[in-house]
Amino acid sequence: MSINCKAAVIRTNSAKRPYAESLPLSVEEISIDPPRENEVLVKIHGAGLCHSDLSVINGSRIMQLPLVIGHEGSGEIVELGAAIKDINIGDHVVFQFSPSCGRCRRCLEGRPQVCELAAATKGKGQLMSGGSRLKSKDGETLNHHTGISCMSEFAVVDRGSVVVIDKSIPLDDAALFGCAVMTGVGAVINTARIRPGDSVAILGLGGVGLNGIMGAKLGGAEIIVAIDIDPSKFAKAKELGATHCFDSRSNDFVDEIRELTSGGVDYAVDLAGVMPAMEAAYKIIRYGGAVVTAGLTPVNTEFSFNHSDLVAQEKSILGSYMGSCVPVRDVPRFLNLYKQGRLPVEKLIDDKIGFKDLNAGFDKLEDGKVVRQILVPSM
Repeated sequence: MSINCKAAVIRTNSAKRPYAESLPLSVEEISIDPPRENEVLVKIHGAGLCHSDLSVINGSRIMQLPLVIGHEGSGEIVELGAAIKDINIGDHVVFQFSPSCGRCRRCLEGRPQVCELAAATKGKGQLMSGGSRLKSKDGETLNHHTGISCMSEFAVVDRGSVVVIDKSIPLDDAALFGCAVMTGVGAVINTARIRPGDSVAILGLGGVGLNGIMGAKLGGAEIIVAIDIDPSKFAKAKELGATHCFDSRSNDFVDEIRELTSGGVDYAVDLAGVMPAMEAAYKIIRYGGAVVTAGLTPVNTEFSFNHSDLVAQEKSILGSYMGSCVPVRDVPRFLNLYKQGRLPVEKLIDDKIGFKDLNAGFDKLEDGKVVRQILVPSM
């Protein structure tokens, strides 16, 4: 039986700033079809406002519209599909936005985060079983955002889109593990595979970038360089583990970093998703160093480099999607680090808001005034 609930729906990606006035997100009454055999219904407790959501709102990332937005969140299982036997009603879960089929070539080589079937269905705004479970009050089909759509009171998702977590963990904090933690910590730990004593630069100090700082500290980096255009973020970066901070608007910051690190960092991790950050990352790595990029730029953005330099200095450029994480493996271990106080993601949460403040919340995010806000649908 379908249920009715409130959700944030985006119908156009051409709204102008400020969003608090243009209202690109409308809070609507929608209906959600019951879960199919390999799906679950989740009551949402928290949904993070992320730059990936913002990129849908401002049109830099193209999605099938209209859609119910939201990809980073947490909640409680309230209904199970007929084929699901390994989780229970009442379980607490974190969403992860790349379920896997287990059969395509990418899954079989141990890279479920880039599952081919998941990529195809997400691109269509559908779930992996096909089609949408979401409708407006007028019966219009609404698309799913990366198979999640968690800026809603409830969400139907694929079984593979949830990771069961310990009920002792606050669900508001847990929401960040579905994107910011996996992407930021994972890019450093899984993709770069840093070693104790390495030097690491993190470019971009938003929610993902600050998780990158924490990941570098967890990995034992000796020098952790934080880089951003906004010096007001440096205090938080240092609190979380940065040893040095540089304003990328300075004409000398590349030379200063190369001098600090005796020729360049071992790894430069772009978590900003803008080309100036990517270009700077390539300039500050040493002979034999690597650039890791997990920042999503607008579609068709191109990056160029000197090929001779790439070969002669044996540099590397590595893409990192979802922090190269296997969610069922990595979310629990990251949560254990959180419980030990070694991954204090609660320090990234600036505010908890209700639906009425959602559009204004994205203004604050785009202005760089906040790291993470959590939408609590029940507020």
